[in-house]
Amino acid sequence: MKLLTKTWLEEHGTHLASWKQSSFRDFSNMMNEKEHLYPCVPGKKGFNSDSLRFGFADSPDSPNACKQAAEYLKQYSEISRDTGKYASLILFFNTETQERDIEHYQALFWKILNNLHTYDEKSWPEDIPLDPSQSAWEFCFHGEPYFVFCATPAHQNRKSRFFPYLLLAFQPRFVFDEINSETPQGRKLKKIIRTRLKNYDHYPIHPDLKWYGEEGNLEWKQYFLRDDHSSLSKCPFSGKNQSPSQGNDNETGGK
Repeated sequence: MKLLTKTWLEEHGTHLASWKQSSFRDFSNMMNEKEHLYPCVPGKKGFNSDSLRFGFADSPDSPNACKQAAEYLKQYSEISRDTGKYASLILFFNTETQERDIEHYQALFWKILNNLHTYDEKSWPEDIPLDPSQSAWEFCFHGEPYFVFCATPAHQNRKSRFFPYLLLAFQPRFVFDEINSETPQGRKLKKIIRTRLKNYDHYPIHPDLKWYGEEGNLEWKQYFLRDDHSSLSKCPFSGKNQSPSQGNDNETGGK
């Protein structure tokens, strides 16, 4: 279980399993597409500067998948601040033989986050509320707050949320220190991202997309966007801070 860089994958990726090669190749193509620019500017900059880190996990139905994801995230939480200001961890899950709808992937995503939480060996940060209904809430692991992004093979309308494999991206909160609604750079970047998002998706922007700390914003609603304008009324994250041993009987799986 070792975090991988873009450079390593480009030089040694042919030794990996075919689905791993395919998922990284698809991600690389998405980041480098010239005609339709990928909307997430920090993500593109992070990829091109080799600041991103990558990991591969088994099928979400496997008992090992969440343990693998937790190990990657633990490693990443310890080194993320040394990887650059456009840092992110990208996790690919092996879903190459699975056909599921949006609702299934949505339930699966929140099941993964809940199970990850049970494997967290550190306490929840004191400055981050544990209640997702508060605007300052963010998913935390190993003492670090993260914005979590999910893309799935089931998304059709929102191209920006489509990926051939289940993909979870963990963006450390410090990435947004200089790019938020309080800074000129952040306000400028927001306009650029919104314009690119409209051009990329050819579909109206989801009403839940807001800035962290903005009035009426709830971060968890942005983690998994449905393919229409609807959203869940309540966050499925349990936030019980169980010990790792308590998570063993609650592994990630399908419906």
